[in-house]
Amino acid sequence: MEQIPQQEHKEENINLYEILFKYLVYWHWFVAGVVVMLIGAWLWLRYQAPVYNVQASVLIQEQDKRSNNAAAGPLAAMQDLGVFSMTNNFDNEVEILRSRTLLKKVVTTLNLYTSITRPRTFGHAVPLYKKSPVEVYMTPAEADKLYAPMELEMHLTTDKHLSVEAVYTVDADADEETMKKDFDKFPAVMHTPAGIVTFMLNDSIPVEDNMELDAVINTPVAVAKSYGEHLTVEPSSKTTTIARLAVQNTDRLRAMDFITCLVALYNQDANDEKNEVAEKTAEFIEERLGIINEELGTTESRLAAFKQRSGLTDLVSDAQLALQENSKYEQQRVQNETQISLVRFLRDYINNPANQYQVIPSNVGLEDRVLSTAIDQYNAQLAERKRLLLTSSEENPAVVQLDANLAAMHLSVQTTVESVLRGLQITKKDLDRQASKFEGRISRAPEQEKEFMSISRQQEIKATLYTMLLQKREENAITLAATANNGRIIEEPLADKYPVSPKKKLFYLAAFVLGLGIPFGCIYLADLLKYKIENRSDVEKLTDVPVVGEIPLGKKPEAGAIVVHENRNEVMEETFRALRTNLLFMLKPEERVIMFSSTMPGEGKSFVAGNLAVSLAYMGKKTLIMGMDIRKPGLNKVFNLSRRIHGITSYLSDPEHTDLFDIIQQSDLSPNLDILPGGPIPPNPTELVARRTLDEAISRLKEKYDYIILDTAPIGMVTDSSIISRVADMLVYVCRADYTPKGGFSFINTLRDEHKIPHLATVINSIDMSKRKNSYGYGYGQKYGYGYGKAGYGYGYGYGDEKK
Repeated sequence: MEQIPQQEHKEENINLYEILFKYLVYWHWFVAGVVVMLIGAWLWLRYQAPVYNVQASVLIQEQDKRSNNAAAGPLAAMQDLGVFSMTNNFDNEVEILRSRTLLKKVVTTLNLYTSITRPRTFGHAVPLYKKSPVEVYMTPAEADKLYAPMELEMHLTTDKHLSVEAVYTVDADADEETMKKDFDKFPAVMHTPAGIVTFMLNDSIPVEDNMELDAVINTPVAVAKSYGEHLTVEPSSKTTTIARLAVQNTDRLRAMDFITCLVALYNQDANDEKNEVAEKTAEFIEERLGIINEELGTTESRLAAFKQRSGLTDLVSDAQLALQENSKYEQQRVQNETQISLVRFLRDYINNPANQYQVIPSNVGLEDRVLSTAIDQYNAQLAERKRLLLTSSEENPAVVQLDANLAAMHLSVQTTVESVLRGLQITKKDLDRQASKFEGRISRAPEQEKEFMSISRQQEIKATLYTMLLQKREENAITLAATANNGRIIEEPLADKYPVSPKKKLFYLAAFVLGLGIPFGCIYLADLLKYKIENRSDVEKLTDVPVVGEIPLGKKPEAGAIVVHENRNEVMEETFRALRTNLLFMLKPEERVIMFSSTMPGEGKSFVAGNLAVSLAYMGKKTLIMGMDIRKPGLNKVFNLSRRIHGITSYLSDPEHTDLFDIIQQSDLSPNLDILPGGPIPPNPTELVARRTLDEAISRLKEKYDYIILDTAPIGMVTDSSIISRVADMLVYVCRADYTPKGGFSFINTLRDEHKIPHLATVINSIDMSKRKNSYGYGYGQKYGYGYGKAGYGYGYGYGDEKK
């Protein structure tokens, strides 16, 4: 299948003249926009209070703990004692100057959270810093509790009568409340749920009659934050410690007072900090001196008490005596431990039931005679019992009596053993106590000597520390009396001559730009949002198919739609003459069939085709116009013909029984113009125009007519026109201004790329010349007319109401 070559699109060149002309036609919009914006800028600037910039320079003193200056004394004293280590540098001081805590102190000191202004009918309110006849005051503590700024409207008369209307908010969820009150005596106090407000008269300020004043009370924190946003603290250079302070405010005096108070409070805080350190140092030194003095005064007493408590006269001789006594008691403790072990052995032996009638060991080294005698007696009785049992039984009365004696003696031995054991244990405790006494004296001898040396060394240290503290106390007293300011103003606060805001020239320039930009943007946006064709420029942006005619919008004729008349030189006649000339220039001599179509109904193709046919007939060319829109015939309306049954559809349906030339009608407009209506609407229009009968009919008609005009259906909606195009030498694609969508008109590019028709052109219908951009874009009309009589574009006979 052969590929259809795509036509190369030419690169679109930017036409600066066209762009300029496009916006120039709306010059009155731009002028109005500039005027309105300049007036608006002037009104806006009128209500903006001028803001002035106030600058000052402050030298920040660098502190060095090793320096001999007075400011560094307290810090050096504390650092020498090792209490703390503090680095004070320029960056830290700059941040302190910008801190919200310091700014809040300035705001509360100068009562800047209360601002008083005098309203003006036309313009911004005039600030009355230190110039108000009435001073308004609320304590900083109560101002901090405000949920919203309190607004006060005051009316003051010359007889010192003050009327106040307060607007405030109690809490975050409550609505605004209003309170009114009048005062004749000052100072006056106004009790509101939001806080207590005090009013005082400033006798140094004259009072005008019926003077209106406005006051606003904000929270100090909010005002401090606002001042912080408009305050700049920057170093003058990298090699100095000079800070440049600048603040912007609507009142020059208030800004200068703010900087002066800021530096003063900064120095006060720095001095308070230094003095606090020095005072704490003095307290610390006095406290330590008292402690050390007490320790030094009791050193000898502590040493004497130590010797007395230890029972010592001479450490060496007392240690030798303790060693001798300890050795004697150790021997006695060994003997005692041996006797205790023997007695415990006997106790266990006696208490064992298996040894009931066994002899008790007695010659084991016991030193207790009573116990030895009792054991011996028990053993003698036991031996007697054994002797009796050799000659008699256990039932013998003598044996029984002996058993009773043995039980009594056994119990006596047990008691004696326990008694002896307790005695030995008591002796053991006494020996242990005496031995431990001497052992402690021996072991404590090095410890006592060590403690003695420690007390002596402590006495020496305390004496040295006491001397040093006395010296530091004198140094701290000197530095406490010679505290220097941390910051020194080297350039007094000075306000600029002209305000820094608002910048009037910049606002006027912005207003001028906006005055031009807003109309430009609106026009540009409107053009972007337009989706319908308006003029030739829109068509040329969509396609490179040549535009052969531009039909203006005019009044609809009383009957039909023919606006071309013979022997007239008005606008519509000249327009179709130009269209006729352009079409004939594109056609070759043997090409005589011109087909008219469009994208959608209502674009005026029947109107354009009919008037072109009349123009060709007036030129003396034998012309036939055929109504090939057989779905919705429209030539009857164009030529104001009475409806007839027969037409081209009659011939196409039954060519054998229909005479082609018999159904052609003679036009009453020109003898050279014939009309072949569409005829009855067939049920199969597409199949009907596809028959060879149409080709044969066109061939026969070419023999009689110079030009054949085909009025076809919209080619963008039905296929009838595409099928009919096989018999046409040219397709004139009609679009209607302010009606044809740009997207739908792009179908002409498809027809161009397919190359099915030898010639392709387009006509723009119903151009509204009342629009400025159209009236300036064309060389027609009353202003630019040439031989057209009184009728111009917009007043001629253009046909724009055709709905076909």
